[in-house]
Amino acid sequence: MNQTEIINLFTKKTLGLTFVLSAAAFAFGQEKVGVSGSVVNKSNQPVPYASVTFSNKENKLFSDATLTDEKGQYKLDLAPGNYDITVEAIDYKKSLINKQITAAGNIGALSIEPEASGATNVKTQDIQGVTITVQATKPYKVELDKKTYDPSQDIVSKGGNLQDVLTNVPSVSVDTDGTVSMRGSSNVRFLINGKPSALLGIDDGANALQSIPADQIERIEVITNPSSKFEASGTAGILNIILKKSKKTGFNGSVIGTLGYLPQTNLNANLNWRKGNFTWFLNGGGGYRESKNTNRNNDYFNNASLPDDLVQRNTNSETKNKNNNYNASAGIVYDINEKTSVNASGTVRTFDSENIGNIAYNYTPLTDPFYTSNRRTLGSNNNLAFQGDFGLDHKFDDKGQNLSLSLSLQRSRSYNDTNIDDTIDDLKNVINQNTINKSVIGKIDYELPIGENSKLEAGYRVDINSNDYSNDVKESTSTKPVLDFLTPYTYDATYKETFNAFYLQFKSKIGKLGYQVGVRDELSNVDINYQSLNPNVDKLITTKNYNNLFPSVYLSYEFAKDNQLLVNYTRRIDRPRSFFMIPNPNYNDNQNIFDGNINLNPSYVDSYEFGYSIAKKKFTINPTLYYRHQTDDTKMLVYNKLATNTDGTFVDPKRIESHTKPINLGTDDRFGLDLNFNWDATSWLKFLGNVDLFGYNTKGSTLYDTFDKDKNPIQATANFNGKGFSTRARLSSTIKVDKTFSFQLQGFYRGGQKTAYQERKDMYAVNFGASKTIWKGDGTIAFNVQDIFNTRAMRSTTYTENSVRDSYMQWQPRQFSVSLTYRFKQGEKIDQPKRKKDINSNATGDDQQGGPM
Repeated sequence: MNQTEIINLFTKKTLGLTFVLSAAAFAFGQEKVGVSGSVVNKSNQPVPYASVTFSNKENKLFSDATLTDEKGQYKLDLAPGNYDITVEAIDYKKSLINKQITAAGNIGALSIEPEASGATNVKTQDIQGVTITVQATKPYKVELDKKTYDPSQDIVSKGGNLQDVLTNVPSVSVDTDGTVSMRGSSNVRFLINGKPSALLGIDDGANALQSIPADQIERIEVITNPSSKFEASGTAGILNIILKKSKKTGFNGSVIGTLGYLPQTNLNANLNWRKGNFTWFLNGGGGYRESKNTNRNNDYFNNASLPDDLVQRNTNSETKNKNNNYNASAGIVYDINEKTSVNASGTVRTFDSENIGNIAYNYTPLTDPFYTSNRRTLGSNNNLAFQGDFGLDHKFDDKGQNLSLSLSLQRSRSYNDTNIDDTIDDLKNVINQNTINKSVIGKIDYELPIGENSKLEAGYRVDINSNDYSNDVKESTSTKPVLDFLTPYTYDATYKETFNAFYLQFKSKIGKLGYQVGVRDELSNVDINYQSLNPNVDKLITTKNYNNLFPSVYLSYEFAKDNQLLVNYTRRIDRPRSFFMIPNPNYNDNQNIFDGNINLNPSYVDSYEFGYSIAKKKFTINPTLYYRHQTDDTKMLVYNKLATNTDGTFVDPKRIESHTKPINLGTDDRFGLDLNFNWDATSWLKFLGNVDLFGYNTKGSTLYDTFDKDKNPIQATANFNGKGFSTRARLSSTIKVDKTFSFQLQGFYRGGQKTAYQERKDMYAVNFGASKTIWKGDGTIAFNVQDIFNTRAMRSTTYTENSVRDSYMQWQPRQFSVSLTYRFKQGEKIDQPKRKKDINSNATGDDQQGGPM
């Protein structure tokens, strides 16, 4: 049995177990009966917020628990049987009662006695209340250090994936090729539950975003200006994807299935079980999806600087993909005692795809008749990713002194095989590209409260990442049928990076003024070892070391409740992607070639924000003025070369290679107004909107090698200078027809941008979704259409020294889907009573922090 068969067997067994457990939970739900009662004291007065635990003596799976309401009453569903009932409440003694549950009904009042008369009442003094589980009323919430988006009310993305959800997140844009950007910048750092994750694997493009089902996402945190506690990578900001973990007792979960066109099928399940000191979860699923990518490039060559017989080249490309995607995550949390807990979880993800591509090159010369060449590609891709997470959380006291330890081990690999037939040279290529990524992430975070309104935070983090690249390109022709290595593109390379980071930050509050200051020190080491098969290229070994300080400052002023002003400054780093630093990393098209740059360096950004937030019952608005100054910006240089053989002779005097290469160049300034709002206009009509009005000023120019009319090498200048103004806007309107039926319209617009080097045209799209609740609230059926008018396509014009290129790209045409969700539940949400709120609270989880309170 080979590795692929083992992987497929493992994923299928995992998914099978997931759905068997789902069916078992469904069966349990069918056997329960409604039970109600109350808890009273010796004076027969109701005891609110008491914990009532029913322990089934025959089968622990049927055990459950709940809280009494403010009137001391409770309701829950139980399977008939013999139960030990434990009643607990603050300032009362624990009570244990045995009862036989045979049918639905009221089991009467359960009495509980107060503590001894000499006991203190400290606990009662601190209680503010309990958390009641209700549907979130606002899908978008502004917090001091981040914006939080709840996708549960996003009808358009139901049955979809993370990419579909991100298209509706304020301050976030998703391009047609799956590139995610924030405020016009694509240097976005993704985290899953506060850490880099194997769920996204090593291909962090559209394929990775499609691997996370929308139903598994609890919320998305948009952090446009992260503090010193966060890693400094990602100059545009951080998107933290928080996956669902149920806080309910008993066995709970949901199953969702989706059918759509272009053909897609998905089936996913989320399972949670909470009992006593143990909580576990199991999420899994998978599906099949087809996509169609369309690219058109029209190159108009300047005849004054090129051979007289070449004027125009038109390129039409269409690629069809068939993808199979599976993922499964399982974890457990064990509460050792009230102050210490440990957790462990594991994730596996597989992604397999097959693609068929056709590229037609149409040449229009002056002297020769019109002719064409064609390239046909057959490709396959297989990705496998594993991740294991371990953690320990300890509370030294109830005042907020906490210690958190975590370790994450990740491994992923990608195998890509491509066969290419090219008619222009009667050429055949066989390409094998393999990449293996291994990473270790260790973290220590410590929080120390100082007085009532201050907190000191400190921590250490180590990231060790290693990428191994192996690239083989072979070619043959009819005159030379034996496959030989194409030496410029056959190589082995290793990219290893190690980051050690220390942070320290202090936050406090004086009256209505809150402040937070912090600094992060990151020591970075990058080693690149490149060995090419090309005898003319020596072995390249490069080591880069950086030691950078990243300060952050937050100031806030609270005019009134839900009425705040926030000013902040941070410094961040944009580290080059490892793929960009490998010479000759890719060879899928011998006329459009991407070149790596081993000398690429990080760029740095200083970011400033001035924001205001006001939240009322029906309306929330958050305008933010921002300014970002980036140095040594990474830009993509596009230039033309005449194709040559290894001996320097021309392959074809009419054929030109278009090259793309990342370089560090100049500065990039961004400034603008980012306006987010949500408005509950009526009980049946709600709006969620985002408008980003921004200006840009790019500076930089560089020389590059090209050729003149007589095919002689020359140097030309690429000018990236440009400034202008652009807009991005998004608006979603949700209409509630009745308690069970709603539909949603979503539209977005991206304005054009222009520099001396490139002009991008504007783009818009409209989506539609409808949702109907069925089965007394246990089920939901949803329908959606993405890109109703089929307008989601990127158009641009690029200028070089000897050509003008008009480009069109559509990543995915119009598509629609229908999904069905079933939810089962055994228990209600149990949250511990809240303590008095102070600045020392930090409930945002791993790698999360609050701004000044």
